[in-house]
Amino acid sequence: MAPPQWPGYKKHSMTALALRTDSLWRLAPAVLLLGSGGLLLGALFFQYVMELPPCPLCLWQRYPHIAVVVLAAGALAAGPGSLRPWLLAAMGVALLATAAIAFFHAGVEQKWWAGLAVCEGAGPGGPISVEDIMKGLSRRPPPRCDQIPWSLAGLSMAAWNGILSLALAAFAFRAIGARR
Repeated sequence: MAPPQWPGYKKHSMTALALRTDSLWRLAPAVLLLGSGGLLLGALFFQYVMELPPCPLCLWQRYPHIAVVVLAAGALAAGPGSLRPWLLAAMGVALLATAAIAFFHAGVEQKWWAGLAVCEGAGPGGPISVEDIMKGLSRRPPPRCDQIPWSLAGLSMAAWNGILSLALAAFAFRAIGARR
C-alpha cells in the first residue's frame, strides 16, 4: 500500500520525527533516573524484604547506579543545555561499567571463570587475634559470589542487571545522538 499523498505529507512526517527526537532528548535523564533508581530499589527489596543479603560483587554493581541517579538528577536540574550531552555520556559509561561487573558476576555464578578473592571470603593475610575470631563468630559471613540466590527465566539477578544496564546505556548514547 502506498503512503498517503497529500500536500503536507513529508512536512508533517519530518515534524513528527523532530518531536520524537526532541522528546527523547528531554526525557532521557528522567528515564535513566527511573531505570537506575528502579534497579537500586529492586536490589534493596531483595536485600531487606526477601532477606537475600548481597555478595561483594552485588554491592559493586550498585555504585554505578547510584552515580547514574545523581548524574540524572543533575541533568534534570541543569536543563537541556550544553552540559546535558556530557552528563548523558557519563551516565552511559557508568551503566556500561555496572553491566560489565554484572556480566562478570553472572559468569562467576555459572562457574565459567573464577571469582575474586573478596568473593571467597578471604581476609587479609596477617596474624589474627582472639578478638578478631570472636567478632567473626558473632556476625554472619557475606554470601558467596558463585551462588545464585534467585533467578527468573533461568537468569540470575546479576544477569538481569547486566541486560537492563546495557539497554539503559544504549538508550543514553542514543539520546545523545538524538539531539544532533
